[in-house]
Amino acid sequence: MAVFSVNEVIEMAVQIEKNGYAFYHEASKRKDLDANAIEFIQFLRDQELNHEKTFLNLRDDLDMSILELSTDWDLVAEYLKTLVEGRIFNSENSAIQMASSAKDIYGIVDNAIIFEKDTLLYFHAIADNITNPKTKQVLRRIINEEVSHVLKLNDFRKRLG
Repeated sequence: MAVFSVNEVIEMAVQIEKNGYAFYHEASKRKDLDANAIEFIQFLRDQELNHEKTFLNLRDDLDMSILELSTDWDLVAEYLKTLVEGRIFNSENSAIQMASSAKDIYGIVDNAIIFEKDTLLYFHAIADNITNPKTKQVLRRIINEEVSHVLKLNDFRKRLG
């Protein structure tokens, strides 16, 4: 497996958060959910935005200067987006499709748990090959954020019955 830089890991995390946002945003528009479910889904949707901002803020001045000096970062970012889409959601559209086609709130939560666990597995697989201490620290932060989502989703699922 490839070894990724801090900027690449952050970019992958941001892409995953965007797909997660699309999933939760679409789910929040469903008319068959009660107010409690919609409120929880909107909370998770907003958490995806917060995670995206948090992950972007993990870059320091050196990371930003590397980005500014990189003439092909847009191409790299597009490649990383494709890499992530091949492993988590196929695309933002597939995230939307999963949210709208779920049978009920149980299906939405189950899909969300699968998405979050797949994200965790993906980042754990990347972490196994990272030796740079800063990149490891960034990955640990990303993984901790995703674990918090799995725990919240599992708790909500239990309350559903």
